[in-house]
Amino acid sequence: MQKEAHISTDRAPKPVGLYPHARKVGELLFLSGVGPRVAGSGANDATVPGLELDHNGNFLAFDFEAQCRSVFDNVKAVLEASGSSWGQLVDVTVFLTDMKRDFKTYNRIYAEYFKENQPCRTTVEINSLPTPIAIELKCIATLKN
Repeated sequence: MQKEAHISTDRAPKPVGLYPHARKVGELLFLSGVGPRVAGSGANDATVPGLELDHNGNFLAFDFEAQCRSVFDNVKAVLEASGSSWGQLVDVTVFLTDMKRDFKTYNRIYAEYFKENQPCRTTVEINSLPTPIAIELKCIATLKN
């Protein structure tokens, strides 16, 4: 039986439930869903780049590009804390809360970050995420080149 390791890091947002940032199984690394919240923030104290809400939770300011860049930074932090790297990603599942509004921007920014490494990718639209974010990534990476 292969040994499994759970990884958590303070360089990424705290999970919003009882789960690790990632799990190592053999030579694969499975990341839990990672969003754009600021590193170290939790579900109740979430700071989301590009998002400002009023006291009722309504949008005052929204910058999807800022959320994209932040989620990529958070994924990179989890990968590095786990002994992997951006170039070792092999599969990315993207969850967007508004495909029509955000896909074009996401696709453009994704192309900037994945010029060298081009993992498999699936993009799906969902109704909502557990915190007021517009994007979340679920990734698989290798641990050895």
